Amino acid sequence: MAITETATLVARNTPPHVNRRIETATHRSIEYFRTHRDEIDERLQELDREWDIERLLETNASALMLLGLGLGIGVDRRFLALPVVVSGFLLQHAIQGWCPPVAVLRRMGVRTHREIEDERNALLKLGGEMTGIH
Repeated sequence: MAITETATLVARNTPPHVNRRIETATHRSIEYFRTHRDEIDERLQELDREWDIERLLETNASALMLLGLGLGIGVDRRFLALPVVVSGFLLQHAIQGWCPPVAVLRRMGVRTHREIEDERNALLKLGGEMTGIH
């Protein structure tokens, strides 16, 4: 599998209507800043703080695995099933670009790194047009 394929795995494994909804929200944001260019810097700062789907998935998975280990060691061994399931989801995501939590997060509008960078690049171009820098 090529690196370019890896960069698009999540989007390729997301239902088209969900991708369209995310793309539409991004395009609306860009269109808004065409007429509100003085707010572009603030939006760029927001984009710097936005968590992409990989970061959110990894953070949630780590937290759930630690919780399952703690509960499994301290409360009941059956809780050890939680880190097993979560690590299986992470493996599935690494191989296929999809797992059940990704489907939920995408429907919530969580974007990939590439999608965030696409908005950033469009806003930088708009800001450059305003100052004459391209």
